[in-house]
Amino acid sequence: MAYPRLKDIVIYEDDHILAINKPPFIASLHERFDSELPSIIEMCRQVNPDYSLCHRLDRETSGVMLIAKDNETYRHITIQFEKRQVKKIYHAVVSASVNLKDLEVDLPLYTDSKRRVQISSKMGKPSVTVFNTLQQFKHFSLLACEPKTGRLHQIRVHAASQNLPLVCDTLYGGKTPEMSTIKRKVKYGEGESSKPLMNRVALHAYSIEFNNWNNEVIKISAPLPKDFEVFLKLLNKYDKE
Repeated sequence: MAYPRLKDIVIYEDDHILAINKPPFIASLHERFDSELPSIIEMCRQVNPDYSLCHRLDRETSGVMLIAKDNETYRHITIQFEKRQVKKIYHAVVSASVNLKDLEVDLPLYTDSKRRVQISSKMGKPSVTVFNTLQQFKHFSLLACEPKTGRLHQIRVHAASQNLPLVCDTLYGGKTPEMSTIKRKVKYGEGESSKPLMNRVALHAYSIEFNNWNNEVIKISAPLPKDFEVFLKLLNKYDKE
């Protein structure tokens, strides 16, 4: 797999901030088991050692990430995250056909020692996510997910709690869809077998909204990556109501 340079994935830049469209399968921070693969923070420091990640995305999650060019900007942005003043919208495909309008899931989340997240009224921290349907198919739905808090795996666990597991999210009950899921008669050539329609958790950080150094509202959107786009095209072709 070819990994891009930082400049290849920049979607916004000013004197203080960089925004990138993170590809899937690249970790935000360096991971031991990925020692041969560059992380986003490593890619940043190759360009400028002063660059800092303002937040993180899971390894499989694609989408918009903010990078501060200096310590003052880093502090300015992270304070907004801490005060829940940053608005984030994620796009997710779930393994259910639903029409949601401002479904608010308010369930406390607890992360155990193995980084598996659980709903826990005793040990969990307050966590809120709002879900809206963008497109409904026969077997799936494309959702807009707005996390009001920023807990680990928050969208994935809150969605699963409503019997809406994300596609390919096997950790929280999601299944890997194949063409036979959406198309009745699928023909394979000799030696061929069914291939998954998606091979990662179907989650993309679509947009982020924050105040810049001059207190102007900045909204940045990240186009869907190719795998996500192809998956939706197949759903539109074979899984329409």
